[in-house]
Amino acid sequence: MKAMVYYGENDIRFEERPQPQLIDPSDAVIRMSKTTICGTDLGIWKGKNPEIQHKAIQKTGEFNGRILGHEGIGIVEEVGAAVKNFKRGDRVIISCVSRCGTCENCQKQLYAHCRNEGGWIMGYMIDGTHAEYVRTPFADTSLYLLPAGLNEEVAVFLSDVLPTAHEIGVQYGDVKPGDSIAIVGTGPIGMGCLLTAQFYSPATIIAIDMDDHRLKLAKELGATHTVNSSHEDAIQQVLDITEGRGVDCAIEAVGVEATWNICQHIVKEGGHIANVGVHGKSVNFELDKLWIKNLTITTGLVNANTTGMLLKTCCSGKLPLEKLASHHFKFAEFEKAYDVFKHAADENAMKVIITL
Repeated sequence: MKAMVYYGENDIRFEERPQPQLIDPSDAVIRMSKTTICGTDLGIWKGKNPEIQHKAIQKTGEFNGRILGHEGIGIVEEVGAAVKNFKRGDRVIISCVSRCGTCENCQKQLYAHCRNEGGWIMGYMIDGTHAEYVRTPFADTSLYLLPAGLNEEVAVFLSDVLPTAHEIGVQYGDVKPGDSIAIVGTGPIGMGCLLTAQFYSPATIIAIDMDDHRLKLAKELGATHTVNSSHEDAIQQVLDITEGRGVDCAIEAVGVEATWNICQHIVKEGGHIANVGVHGKSVNFELDKLWIKNLTITTGLVNANTTGMLLKTCCSGKLPLEKLASHHFKFAEFEKAYDVFKHAADENAMKVIITL
């Protein structure tokens, strides 16, 4: 089968790989139908995650590449003997988080840190979804049946983007009715935060980005204010909008120092900073100024414990996620899809969909 394979920093290849086989009785093998590229995949490509090679070498003595990807939908090709909830031919959504469901952390709904070699592993510690087939561990607790009436392009966002935005941005940020919130970075995760924050009726939603195209879409999707940080003082703009107070919740949705810096300067006393972005480098944390403000600062990797709820909401048609699918590619064009997403600002790309 063909797959996008990571070999090291700035080295990914579209090449032939063996079709995955069942390893454990709880596994399933899925024939992919649609997938997408995450900013985390780009981060791996750029060298943010050298532990992929290091851990593979520690475990087996060698590194033969890793198939990228942790999002997508597909059709069940084969299931292990222990799988009870799915069968060959079922159409499914693949969660980015694999969970055993029985370990100490899973019992706490801390599925991101499953202690039985689960958590975020696909496209990271094991081969992922940027291929014609993928092996999914813990199938009974890590797959979701795809409802017949749900737009497949919307369904793809339920793998990662929507639950990550909702749980790590909005829930961890404790967004409440009447709140003022700022979302710093309006890529797919930021847009997911924008949409799911509206479940909780905040009074003010400020979208901050350097891209006017994305800010225009943010306004269409419910932002009350937009700020272009490439030519405006984003910190001062937010303070002006909030009468000098700052926001109740600042959501960092990029993973770079510049966006973190905005967040730590616009949150008001008693507020929340919810960091969703994946940081590859340390940032300056002005604790000498923030200690006195009674802040709550959260970080996290999605647990996917709200995916079922979000699936029902998407089926109701109340989340216009299809607007995030800006570019479409055939499977043979996977390399082009990566290039377009890597240069998202130049290409006006929000989320790319690859169809097999």
